[in-house]
Amino acid sequence: MPQLKAKSLEMRTPQATKTAVLVIGGAEDKVHGREILRTFVGRAGASKAYITIIPSASREPAIIGGRYIRIFEEMGAEKVEILDIREREQCEIPQIKASLEACSGVFLTGGDQLRLCGVLSDTPAMEIIRQRVRGGQLTLAGTSAGAAVMGHHMIAGGGSGETPNRSLVDMATGLGFIPEVIVDQHFHNRNRMGRLISAIAAHPDRLGIGIDEDTCAVFERDGWLQVMGKGSVTIVDPTEVTHTNEPHVGANEPLTIHNLRLHILSYGDRFHLYQRTVLPAVHRISS
Repeated sequence: MPQLKAKSLEMRTPQATKTAVLVIGGAEDKVHGREILRTFVGRAGASKAYITIIPSASREPAIIGGRYIRIFEEMGAEKVEILDIREREQCEIPQIKASLEACSGVFLTGGDQLRLCGVLSDTPAMEIIRQRVRGGQLTLAGTSAGAAVMGHHMIAGGGSGETPNRSLVDMATGLGFIPEVIVDQHFHNRNRMGRLISAIAAHPDRLGIGIDEDTCAVFERDGWLQVMGKGSVTIVDPTEVTHTNEPHVGANEPLTIHNLRLHILSYGDRFHLYQRTVLPAVHRISS
């Protein structure tokens, strides 16, 4: 019965749109197959891709930006440039706004997500990216810190490996490209299940997305998320939660959260952001 349901749903699924948002858990392969980065370049236009790299999260933006320039040029992108935005005022510069209006792909590097939001949020440059992503005119990718900023609510920091509690996670406001989700990265690699559950207990109207290193959640415009890379994507779904003590306990006390749903997705598995439907990779029939 589940197999029939999965196949039936697959037949009704729209074809993937050209543009997407690629949310990468960090430490993506930059040397060997580089499948995630190749997918980004392909979705941004392949040999016609015009990619802008925004390394604002990094303490060494020129170094990290330069590395991605070499990679994307080796992959055959037509034009690659760094937008080395370090101050909010730079987001007003006409040349920067013109690049963001013309490019086909934007890549947000790793580093510090608070630094990235501090530079970009509520700026003309950010508004251009947001409108073009919404309009399907731009492929957006973010890795590590660049992934953390994707939701409206953002995990800015916290601990790992502990029982879920309010003190385990520090929250801030993200860039809101996918406002329905709260993203955590380097997920199983840094034992961050407890802090993602803590974040979702505080924001039960959102969906938790934990992404392992060298793993990507590709968010399509039709609502489907598809997994690629060597690790897994963990979905923490509070839709059916019946009780949590989160509003009533001290910051260091253990959290109670009842009827929380959990999905562990690996390569090729899909999840619908709004229907909360899971499609296993084995049941996807190629055309």
